[in-house]
Amino acid sequence: MIHRRTASLIPVLSALVLTACAPDSPARPETDRKTVGERLAAADGTPYSAALEAVTRSGAKRLQLTEGRINLNAPLTGRTTDTTDQYTEDVVMTRRTVYRRAVGTSGAWQEFPAAVAKGGIPVGRLPQFVRLMLAHSASVEQGSEPLHVSGRLTPKQIESVDRTVGRNLRPATSVDAEAWVDEQGRVVRVRQKMHFASGPDIRASLELTDFQSAIPVNAPTGRS
Repeated sequence: MIHRRTASLIPVLSALVLTACAPDSPARPETDRKTVGERLAAADGTPYSAALEAVTRSGAKRLQLTEGRINLNAPLTGRTTDTTDQYTEDVVMTRRTVYRRAVGTSGAWQEFPAAVAKGGIPVGRLPQFVRLMLAHSASVEQGSEPLHVSGRLTPKQIESVDRTVGRNLRPATSVDAEAWVDEQGRVVRVRQKMHFASGPDIRASLELTDFQSAIPVNAPTGRS
């Protein structure tokens, strides 16, 4: 989903929030974690689409904005627009190929293998990403709705969920991740903060809204 020339800059990041258990309810954190797992397990497996907004920042500077609609619970496909300081491009993601072309132009589409056009959030494997967080001592905020999960992961751990995304994150020393799971077991929001041995953190957010039936996505016409 992310252009190859920017993929190394686009990990998906979030502030780490650790929620302590009240002294009189020591079992509550484990109960909350169980609830998250139950929601994910009970979620409808039917393919669906969602409106997507993803923003990546370094400090106060916005590196990239991605907006559009994607299909989930199926091979990740969709149509988005990517905006940076250097370009604004239309993007068509099919199962095997990602097509990109400058907005407002009619020239040939650039083509990239879907496997190498990913960024730093495993967008196509969000339930597995949350389960990974739970398996590595993530905490769940009490009383939140959607349920708010947060924890710290390494790129190597994320690689077990999505090999390409994990490899994109390898320059990072660690990734603080947050995810929100709604009552239907859908992951509706993700935030990440990627830390480096040297250099500033990179932060990113992903918002999924307006859930509908899956949309058809085909390769664009006018390809070279």
